[in-house]
Order: sequence, then structure tokens, then C-alpha cells
Amino acid sequence: MATEIKVWQIINDKLESIETGRREKEDLEKWIKSNPSILGQDILIIGEQVPTKSGIIDLLGIDKSGDLIIIELKRDKIPKEALSQVIDYASDVASWDIDKLSEICTEYTGLELEDYLNEKFEDINLENLPINKTQRILFVGFSIEESLQRMIEWLSNNYDVSINAVILKYIKTKNGDELIARTVIIPEEIEKERSKKRRFQLSMSEEPGDYDVEELRNLLKKYLSENRTTPRRIREILLPLCLKYEVVTREMIKEELIKKGEAEDKGEAGIIVTTISREIGIEQRDYLRQIIKYDKPNPWEKENYRLVEEYKDLVKCVLEDLNKEKE
Repeated sequence: MATEIKVWQIINDKLESIETGRREKEDLEKWIKSNPSILGQDILIIGEQVPTKSGIIDLLGIDKSGDLIIIELKRDKIPKEALSQVIDYASDVASWDIDKLSEICTEYTGLELEDYLNEKFEDINLENLPINKTQRILFVGFSIEESLQRMIEWLSNNYDVSINAVILKYIKTKNGDELIARTVIIPEEIEKERSKKRRFQLSMSEEPGDYDVEELRNLLKKYLSENRTTPRRIREILLPLCLKYEVVTREMIKEELIKKGEAEDKGEAGIIVTTISREIGIEQRDYLRQIIKYDKPNPWEKENYRLVEEYKDLVKCVLEDLNKEKE
């Protein structure tokens, strides 16, 4: 049976039916972009109006397992004809590599995919996360055709196809309050069980590396040359500050981020500092911890960054070499 949500408001112990409106696709996009959790837990939006070989994806998402989510928005009832269209999108998306996805993510968020995931998902291991191994289909609308609902349930129950529909209801009460009611065809708990995806925990460490000078130089040069936002910020902001000052605080880094145009305010700068902090703590980045020391006022926070004295000249030479290569 097609899902339908009816709403009544209790006024003076009597039920009064509430009329609904705002069925424009633009409303859906606005609500979802401002709060993606309306679609489900652990979902990020990484692109909008994304072209494929057969049409335009309304919104492209990714979940904590690295699976891409093709999100199809409908202003009214979701028709059964939309199924073949979105399956076509998914078949094209399945061939997309990390570089293409990172371009899409950068255009939408301003961050490359790896940096965006690292910033938003704190407890995953990006080194082992299988990006785009599986594609999910998610319809979003204000109602759904009974035949499409039946097909979604059949594909999910019998073939473990990652497909679902979110049905929203816009409600405006007699007092003028605006509400959104939400229901899904396949409960999230069941969908998670069927996905059978391994959740990766981010391997963190406080242990520094123990590399000889030449090996350390090569590791630093390779890392700081990466075309990612976080290595670039460590190269252009954190390390120069550490060369200039004996001790560099989080506040100093925030001020430099704002000064360099990397952040608009201290709130945004604080998020970036947390990303840098977490990057240094990744187990595989032990070469960073070999040259950078820090205090930990809290288990989740690093403070008072400083370069190990014996590596200052090495860091200075590596940065100079990288700057020359850019010229």
C-alpha cells in the first residue's frame, strides 16, 4: 500500500486536520542541504546537479561505509518510472574513480573528498575505506506510487539492493509553526543490517616515527607534496609558524588561517585546526609526530605545537625545496 501521512492538530480536545503545502523541489533541496540527517544517519552530501551519461543526479551523497548515494528528488508523488532512470545513473556512477569524486566534492564543499570525510567522519580509517564499492539509491518526495513502493520492498527484501525512499510531509500548524514529518519505506535498522558493511575505526597513535634523516626527508617531501588540502595547510601554515615561533597555540593557527583566507571566522578555523590535529594523530603519519611535538590538554585535543630542535633545519630545507619546485 502506498505510504500516506495524514496529520491532525489537537485544539481544545478536538482533532483538526492540517493542510499541507510547499511541494516544490527547491524546498526539498534546501531542507536536505541544511540538514542531510533527514535522509538517514551518517550521510554527507558531496554534489548537486551532477551530470551522468544519461541525465542529472539531483544530489550525490556518501555514507560512512564509502558507498555513494544517488538521491532523486520529486516535488510530488514519486513515480515508478523513476526507478529505471536512477538505476541508469547508478550504473554510470559505479565506474567513477576517486579523482572524479574529489572534483565533484571540491566544487560543492570547497574541500577534496578525503579532507571532507576526515573532517565530518571522525572514526573511520580513510586509508582502508572502500570508496564507491557499492551504490545506493534514495528517492525523496512527498508521496510514492504504490507500485514503486512494492518494487523497492521486493528489491531490498529479495536481492539486498540498496534502495529506499524517504517520504516527507510539510506541516504548518494553526499557530504558524512549520514542521516536517518523515517516514521511510525500509527501516534504517534493517537497511544497515543488509548492507553488511564493515565500519572502520580510525587508527590513531601518539608514537613518533624513528626514521633516519634521509628517509624522514623523503617521507615529509612526499606527504607535503600531496594535492590535498590538509597536507597543504600543514606545509603552508603550521610548519612555517613552528619555524617562526618556539611554541604555536591553536589560537595562533586559527588567526593565521583567517589571515590567509582559509577560514572566514574562528569557528570555521577551529574545525580546520581539528582536522590538522587529527591528521597528525593518524597512526601512519608517525613521520609527522617525529618532527612535531605537542601537548594534550584533553584526550581529543592537541595544543602548543613545536618542532623538535634537531629537525628544524630539515623541515626548513624541505619547505624551501617544495617552494622552488612550485616556481
